[in-house]
Amino acid sequence: MKVAILCGGKGTRIRGVDDSLPKPMIPVGNAPVLVHIMQHYARFGHREFVLCLGYLGDVIRAHFGARAGSSTETVAFDLPDSGSVTVTLADTGSETMTGGRIGRIKHLVAGDDFLLTYGDGLSDVQIDRLTAFHESHRAAMTLTAVRPPSRFGEVEIGEDGHATSFNEKPQTSAGWISGGFFVCRTSIFDYLNDDEGLVLEAGPTILRTANGNQINYPTLVTDMSAAAGTEGNAATETNPVHGTVPLNS
Repeated sequence: MKVAILCGGKGTRIRGVDDSLPKPMIPVGNAPVLVHIMQHYARFGHREFVLCLGYLGDVIRAHFGARAGSSTETVAFDLPDSGSVTVTLADTGSETMTGGRIGRIKHLVAGDDFLLTYGDGLSDVQIDRLTAFHESHRAAMTLTAVRPPSRFGEVEIGEDGHATSFNEKPQTSAGWISGGFFVCRTSIFDYLNDDEGLVLEAGPTILRTANGNQINYPTLVTDMSAAAGTEGNAATETNPVHGTVPLNS
């Protein structure tokens, strides 16, 4: 599958680290975070990448040997640990939001399922397990989910008032957040367009849960029971986003 990576945001929360670099180019060890992400996919056999560029896009183009200011250009690139891959660098607009960026690369991924992630998130998610789960249902998108770490240390106190345990910022035992790794069918474009202000994570339409209940909720809908390992409802075409694979399972 092709791998689309969102690389166009301004990275306002990481400002001050190096304002001359877009967030995907922040170095981690001996390579930018973007290159580490690409190497992870390449280890699972996915070697065609579409980078959705925007803010400071020429910095990313220069790293991959593409021409400054090019609208769409495809190059060969040698990953440090994974060999040669194909990289298509596509300008998706300096101010475009995530949903609009995906809408603007429709012509580059049309006709096939494709993988999708952000250009600033590293993980050990098993891509083969993720794609296998995606192929087991008919929904337009599969997403990963993970338990978020607690913001604070956790203390358990016994009936006698003594602390029985103390755990500094543990993983929470309830609630899920998006892990940021997705698999999409091209039918996802039934729910997206190339509008600059379209936010993928805000949900472009009213969606339905797996059991058919309509909800007006500003996020993409998943069947969380799949992540918990319990028997869930089968995905239907009215549920465009279905299922999760915990990152740490």
